[in-house]
Amino acid sequence: MNQIEVHSLAGEARFNGFHTLVLFWCLLMLILDGYDLAVVGAALPSIMKDMGIDATRAGVMAGSALFGVMLGAIFLGTLADRFGRPMMICVCVALFSLFTAAAGLTSDPVAFSVTRFIAGLGIGGVLPIVTAQMGEFSPNALRTRLVTLVFAGYSIGGILVALTAKQLIGSYGWQSVFFAAGLPVLLIPFIIKTMPHSMSFLVKSGRHDELRTVVKRLVPDYPVSAQERFVGSSADKSKDASVRRLFQDGRGFSTTMIWVAFMTGLFMVYALSSWLTKLMAMAGFSLGSALNFVIVFNVGAIAGAIFGGWLSDKVNIKRVLIAFYVVGAVALSLIGYTKSTVSLFVVVFVVGASTLGTQLLAYAYAGDFYPHAIRSTGVGFASGVGRIGAIVAPVLIGWLVSLKLPLEQNFMAIGLAGLIGAAAVTLINQTRADSYRPASAPVALVQGSAGR
Repeated sequence: MNQIEVHSLAGEARFNGFHTLVLFWCLLMLILDGYDLAVVGAALPSIMKDMGIDATRAGVMAGSALFGVMLGAIFLGTLADRFGRPMMICVCVALFSLFTAAAGLTSDPVAFSVTRFIAGLGIGGVLPIVTAQMGEFSPNALRTRLVTLVFAGYSIGGILVALTAKQLIGSYGWQSVFFAAGLPVLLIPFIIKTMPHSMSFLVKSGRHDELRTVVKRLVPDYPVSAQERFVGSSADKSKDASVRRLFQDGRGFSTTMIWVAFMTGLFMVYALSSWLTKLMAMAGFSLGSALNFVIVFNVGAIAGAIFGGWLSDKVNIKRVLIAFYVVGAVALSLIGYTKSTVSLFVVVFVVGASTLGTQLLAYAYAGDFYPHAIRSTGVGFASGVGRIGAIVAPVLIGWLVSLKLPLEQNFMAIGLAGLIGAAAVTLINQTRADSYRPASAPVALVQGSAGR
């Protein structure tokens, strides 16, 4: 009986309509996720005024969702490897859609923070699941580009927030942008019907008929018979998808460094997501102009993710990631010293490309590092532990804003995290990565036979 190693087969496949379907859903989930996460930053000046709160309290409110994001990334990402990704994606969509909309009904900081915490569970859970899903089904030659393209959806969501906030907040109040976030719950039946299960999940569950259907769609010209048996990679044989496996096979120190890199990257992202609008307003720009900077920031992030993904498929992704962290630190230091408006837009573009764009690359890198069977778990824990930086960021920057320090010092404090992130990535042992292949190592599609 022939044994087909499904992940090698997927890696050698040509991009087709099945990949387009997976890409569509993963990209759409991140667009919605990005909207839900960025909505507070765009509405924060109006919320502060409406609720009569200071910058420190606003920072705590903005950070409340991030506690939920941390727990959601860790637990829902891990549960996806146990119970299936489509189901957990639906759970996440329900949480972030309904409770972000509910936040628009609140009128005090405590109720707002509670609803945002629950929404954060869903926001955090989506990130590792879609990273693992896109990474598993992507052809090897396109994997990093496709995963980073998916994460560009996060920035598209941020742009949608800025565009809708400019139109809605002035006319209907800050609550309106939160109400709009409830609509994605209508997508759940379509996700259940069309989103494929992970091949690792189907192999471990013994659902070979479903696997044959997936393989036929993934590689239409590959002849599959009922006599063939599907297997995962050697790392997939264990049914254990626990956090212990992240520290086995020499991955322990590198896992820790990935967590540090995520903490610093997410610190930069959430410091800017929560406070860029307010910091630009402090620099003398109107709300509309400040939101334009948010748009430029997210456009830069999309460009950085796409360019970084393309470059990473050509060059070693680890080197690209280190370079992006360093550029982010330098660009953030420059932003406070740039006086020309035109030059400031350029610098903010670079900041978006090298902070949020860097974090999108980090997700792709983490997804590439871990074996398929624990990929959601690995990315989920990296994203979850990394939220420590995300939680600290809005509170710390809120405290710095309350001290009324010079504007450039606020940006330099954010940029320092980029240097720490670059050092952490440098220390990761790339030979422990699942994607690492010695130059002489062949890729076998079929085990136990001479092939077809």
